[in-house]
Amino acid sequence: MNTNIAVSQNIKQIREQKKLTLDAAAIVTGVSRSMLALIEKGDANPTISVLWKIANGYKVSFTSLFEQSLEPATIIRTEAVQPIVEDDGNYTNYPAFIFDEQHSFETYRILIAPGGSLQAEPHLTGTEEFITVFAGSVKIKAADEEFCLNTGDSIRFMADVPHSYRNIGEKECQLSMLLYYMK
Repeated sequence: MNTNIAVSQNIKQIREQKKLTLDAAAIVTGVSRSMLALIEKGDANPTISVLWKIANGYKVSFTSLFEQSLEPATIIRTEAVQPIVEDDGNYTNYPAFIFDEQHSFETYRILIAPGGSLQAEPHLTGTEEFITVFAGSVKIKAADEEFCLNTGDSIRFMADVPHSYRNIGEKECQLSMLLYYMK
């Protein structure tokens, strides 16, 4: 299934399960009613920031918006993943393993071009991010602290605060990100 189709179906299904009208959903998410309607119809390609607003407003994990059927063993092929692109193509997020009720985490592969960045919305209360840098250099800011990481470095931080990522090197930065949700 195409990721955009899964996102539109999941957002509508979650809204309906929560018995929210589009107007009520707009209030809890901070996303306009018209944008929500376009997303649910599959007529809009929402940004990461908009998807985070929806996930946080609905109090669900980010990847629950992408969820497709879960199998006992899953291989995720790069060509099957619909990347989420921000910062004019300088920040690319490849969702990998999505959140499900049996697990309290989700994973991503992140590519950031030199100078590329992303300002992220706070995640659900108690959410932690675990990041490993596989190539390049990145500056991560969480709340009022800044951390510079290079190839091979890892960090864990509370992600329920505003946070950001910026490639501070001259080569593409490659990250692995795991989001852990407190139960």
